[in-house]
Amino acid sequence: MELIFSAALCSVLVSILLKLAKNKGFDALQMIAWNYAIASILSYLWFNPNLAHISVSATPWWLIVVLGMLLPSIFLCLAKSLQAAGILKTEIAQRLSVVLSLLAAYFLFQEQFSQLKIIGVVLGISAVLCLIFSQSASSNTVLNRKGMLFLLSVWVGYAIVDILLKYTTSLGLQFPVILTLMFICAFIVSIIYLLIQKAQWKIKNIIAGLLLGFLNFANIALYVKAHILLKDSPAIVFAGMNILVVLFGVIAGLFIFKEKLNNITILGLVLGLAGVMCLALAI
Repeated sequence: MELIFSAALCSVLVSILLKLAKNKGFDALQMIAWNYAIASILSYLWFNPNLAHISVSATPWWLIVVLGMLLPSIFLCLAKSLQAAGILKTEIAQRLSVVLSLLAAYFLFQEQFSQLKIIGVVLGISAVLCLIFSQSASSNTVLNRKGMLFLLSVWVGYAIVDILLKYTTSLGLQFPVILTLMFICAFIVSIIYLLIQKAQWKIKNIIAGLLLGFLNFANIALYVKAHILLKDSPAIVFAGMNILVVLFGVIAGLFIFKEKLNNITILGLVLGLAGVMCLALAI
């Protein structure tokens, strides 16, 4: 359980760091780029991917490139959502991206749905709609439109990455290999974009990016480790991780960033947690 707790804490610390860094004048895109630099190194050292599985012809390079482009784009949307919609709503939307992944599994991969899974999906979608609707009730029209857009982008974006990862592994490429290649590609794409934009490089962005990368990778590594150690109890890992992230996000939003909870947001939070529990019990 300590691994799940630590993984969830690292996930929320990523969001806290992104939100605080923006307020302190850091460049989020530069941080995201250097985040993938350290994540690539840590992925290679931690997972020790078998590079013999990489080949010019057999490796689905187009998928790796697509994922490499999607990752920094969605990470940037996450940073924007944290500013416009807040950490509480953003964390819930990110966690409930699993709902769209499950729908894709049903329609694309013919995965069977139990009654509990259907209930979980319905509750999850209802929760996200509550978050978006509560965002639309904001008094600042410009901010609230951006918040709605970025919340949706986080919800849909992380689901697309999850779907593509599952599809890539179904082609026979091992997860450690995919992850390492994906991080390397994301770093290259981010740096190229920054060079085109003629970014003003600052050492503080590099340092913050390396810290971000360490926390981001720690979240992934600890979550995977928890699944390995608790391979007979995947529901505990799934439910524990998602519920703890949401709860930590609520605590951070309320006590660190002084975010306000309205009735619709509270309803979305309750529906989201209920949906996660139903999906966990359906595993």
